[in-house]
Amino acid sequence: MNAPTESTVDLFHVDAYDYTLPANLIASHPLPNRDDSRMMLIDCQGESYEHKGFKDLLDLMNPNDLLVVNDTKVLPARFLGKRLMADGTLGEGEVEVLLLHPTSQGELDWHCLMRPARKLKAGTVIVLEDSTATFEVVEQGKEGHGVVRLHLNEEASLHAFMYRIGKMPIPPYFNRPANEEDKERYQTVYSEVEGSQAAPTAGLHFTDDVLNALAEKGIQKVSVTLSVGVGTFRPVMVDDIRQHDMHGEAYTLPQATVDAILACKARGGRVFAVGTTTTKTLETAAQNQGGSLLKGESGWSNLYIYPGFRFEVVDAMLTNFHLPKSTLLMMISAFANRDFILKVYEEAVQARYRFYSYGDCMLLMR
Repeated sequence: MNAPTESTVDLFHVDAYDYTLPANLIASHPLPNRDDSRMMLIDCQGESYEHKGFKDLLDLMNPNDLLVVNDTKVLPARFLGKRLMADGTLGEGEVEVLLLHPTSQGELDWHCLMRPARKLKAGTVIVLEDSTATFEVVEQGKEGHGVVRLHLNEEASLHAFMYRIGKMPIPPYFNRPANEEDKERYQTVYSEVEGSQAAPTAGLHFTDDVLNALAEKGIQKVSVTLSVGVGTFRPVMVDDIRQHDMHGEAYTLPQATVDAILACKARGGRVFAVGTTTTKTLETAAQNQGGSLLKGESGWSNLYIYPGFRFEVVDAMLTNFHLPKSTLLMMISAFANRDFILKVYEEAVQARYRFYSYGDCMLLMR
């Protein structure tokens, strides 16, 4: 039986964004060299594709074009420990705390995700692995959310403590614990502004050599900042995708980036957005400003992009291959025809592309 065409598919039903992926195509470790990734070149208008390598990006861009990246930096903010019991002993089960962002009470009080949440009620003390610090549960919220207060026994610097003890919050589908390599590889080479709980993974393919080659060709690179939240892995649990609740993420769009985009458009160039997070930032600002960028801004974005959305800024998008039924797959299905995108994914599976955060990429051209 032929797959239903887009004209007969309910584009608002979550099942319209499902596909089958063999588990052995999920990349749980990075390639030895970042820029050795494969890349599918996608012509969204002509609905065709070519197999390329990531380094071919240099030939696909021209000096009139503009590269926009997300310069956010992932914090090693995942901590493991054990509950301190009433008799002074440590509990048997492992406790996990993922710090999200500080509260208004100071830098040692953090909103977080905790598990097992049902055992971590207010007042619970969590002793970390090396016993140099403890977390006190201040507030227990819903779905594992809460607030913890960090008590440092030795180091005065939260930053130094986090980088010494904390682990990178790698995606759950890696199906392995984070290691020291992840502290460097689950981070873009241009990361600068700390605050993310997940990497803007389309940027993981870039190396200094590739960036230098683009600059030598006359291609300008500018930045936005969007702090990627854990909501990026949050599954869509409703049948009607329009009922899904998007978590907000903090972003900053500098005026210099807006000026570069306006200049690019004026000279007939194309705006290449590196990743869905960069795309989300640019299109959020355009929506806020009546459909076109005029000025820089900061705020919180819960923009939800799915088929029917009109893109105002982005002309080309570099992105990795995304989870089935995910909001990110819905976003690229809005950038191109959904039925065509699923055919692209089918081809990527047949061609043995590497999927998800440490996987290969695609370049969508409109």
